[in-house]
Amino acid sequence: MKFPRDFVFGASTSAYQIEGAVEEDGRGPSIWDFFTHTPGTIAGGDTGDRACDHYHRWKEDVALLRGAHVGAYRFSIAWPRIMPDGRGAVNARGLDFYDRLVDALLEAGIEPWPCLYHWDLPQALEDRGGWPDRDTAWRFCDYAGIVVARLGDRARHLVLLNEPSIVAVHGYLRGRHAPGVQNADACHAATHHLNLATGLAAQVVRAARPSIERGSALALNWIEPATDREEDVEAAQRLDDVFHGAFLEAPTRGLYPKSIEARLKPWILDGDLEACAGALDFLGVNYYTRLRVMQRAGSRLFDCWIADPPERAQLSAMGWEVYPDGLRLRLQALHREHPRLPLFVTENGVAFEDQPTLDGYVRDDDRIDYLENHLGRCLEAVASGVDLRGYFVWSLLDNFEWSEGYRKRFGLVRVDYDSFERTPKSSYLWFARVAETRELGGRSR
Repeated sequence: MKFPRDFVFGASTSAYQIEGAVEEDGRGPSIWDFFTHTPGTIAGGDTGDRACDHYHRWKEDVALLRGAHVGAYRFSIAWPRIMPDGRGAVNARGLDFYDRLVDALLEAGIEPWPCLYHWDLPQALEDRGGWPDRDTAWRFCDYAGIVVARLGDRARHLVLLNEPSIVAVHGYLRGRHAPGVQNADACHAATHHLNLATGLAAQVVRAARPSIERGSALALNWIEPATDREEDVEAAQRLDDVFHGAFLEAPTRGLYPKSIEARLKPWILDGDLEACAGALDFLGVNYYTRLRVMQRAGSRLFDCWIADPPERAQLSAMGWEVYPDGLRLRLQALHREHPRLPLFVTENGVAFEDQPTLDGYVRDDDRIDYLENHLGRCLEAVASGVDLRGYFVWSLLDNFEWSEGYRKRFGLVRVDYDSFERTPKSSYLWFARVAETRELGGRSR
């Protein structure tokens, strides 16, 4: 039950979920700033205005990473902190912040894995059309070039986009995430322009820093039909194409799945798919749960309906089924379909109802079980021949959990949202031991 010596253990976070300081040092507003201040969008009326105050406490958080014995840290860069209007003038103070963070990580022996986009589009670009507007892909290229010019000498891996399917579907179709749009055409246009941005930005990075390995982190939960009925099997494949295929096949093979190709065609110009192909040197896998799919006409998820989890399934605080086998199945399927593409689990973690003691300590055995079981499936995947090279836990810190606000806690470290005090949970100590020894104990089942 031991991981290879070169297997990367890491932790992941995102800028809007932890940084706070949304009006400091020249940062411009993002779509999440506007969305969270819209009544009724976020549980409890929460916003990311303060988040975990990482912007001021980053040194403390680097120390926590070092204490966890991780070899890498995937963090996102806030586009509106670098380019307040999404284009044009560059905010030097924003670049300085990430410059200091990267240097501190390297000094601590931790490899920086910057992510260029984790959902916080500058509001000025949304006002001009957002991701449904083709120009946003070109503005992303400008932004990518600026970041790489400043940080590319110290980063060996760069994540271009995080979960673009969630941006397109939940941001522009279902309206559950920023910018809160509910329009099928907007979703289709955003899907293609997110892929175009991936391909074009990859070219910019390749030209500026050929040594940097480029990837994207996709939401790759396990999808299967809820029954063996033909219509449910077709629905499951269609949903898999929407969430996964569209954002995997375009930046690897330069094509779209047949089931959704016609929906995207109006926004595809000559040369676009050729520009997308070959963008990825590695693939990030964000896995949390299994989705059991049924056909349902008129559903906003492309006539697909997500069935309830099985009656006896263990559920997280998010209501998601705990299904470790889905991670192994997904990794094995990806390796069969793209055998030359190295894989990293770039997000995996769970929210449970943490119960702190009077001194703030959390004994979270359920989270340890979850992580051990999923890491065990990673080992099984490696043993079966999958080229899996690393695992990043989500997340280092409890944080602002998007539409759920601060109610759901995924962190290895508990954050008091009034004082911002950080308290490592028992899962932090467990994960630190695994990362240090590369060995799982006897808890996996």
